[in-house]
Amino acid sequence: MVQKKSEAGPVRRGRPRAYDPEAALRQAMEAFWEKGYANTSLDDIAAATGMNKPSLYAAFGDKHALYLAALAQYWQLAFADLRQSLAENRPLVETLIRVYDGALTIYFGGEGRGGEGRGGEGKARGCFVVGTAVPEANEDDEIRSGLMAGFRTFDRDFETRFRAAQVAGELKADADPAALAALATATMHTMAVRARAGAPRAELRELARKAVKVICG
Repeated sequence: MVQKKSEAGPVRRGRPRAYDPEAALRQAMEAFWEKGYANTSLDDIAAATGMNKPSLYAAFGDKHALYLAALAQYWQLAFADLRQSLAENRPLVETLIRVYDGALTIYFGGEGRGGEGRGGEGKARGCFVVGTAVPEANEDDEIRSGLMAGFRTFDRDFETRFRAAQVAGELKADADPAALAALATATMHTMAVRARAGAPRAELRELARKAVKVICG
């Protein structure tokens, strides 16, 4: 009698990966965001990700390498959000307001938290980059390089939108899109710093609207 082959499919060998790298990186990012780079230990990251330290080393390398990966991921998410907002078929003023409102949602706790801070306390976490990378940039070449590259990418994306607005007549013919882009990026980071300093969200929304008025002439 011929024995039938099992219909359950081939047996997988080896131990399955016990973590989702992207999810683990997001959780590590949250840990760094909470305490800053210097004050976040590998124990903190292990607790946030549910991974032990040997697994963290194997997956990401040391704390510095893990932070750089988290910083790169944050930039990619930020670039994607900005480009999506800038690409929408809306008037320039409305587009910029939406960009800044989106930034404030992140600074005051992120999506799914009501945009009013964590745990209902109104505590603003600000921007991951401003809160964690800026304090380290003076002493760390890799962090400084990643920081400047990110700022310049924001500038270029804003400048591209402003040049399109200029062609469409939404900006004056003699406007300087590059200078306005730097101002738009600087406004975003000023809002992040002021959020961490305790400025109310409503005050920062008004600041954004004043900046948009200046940018759009």
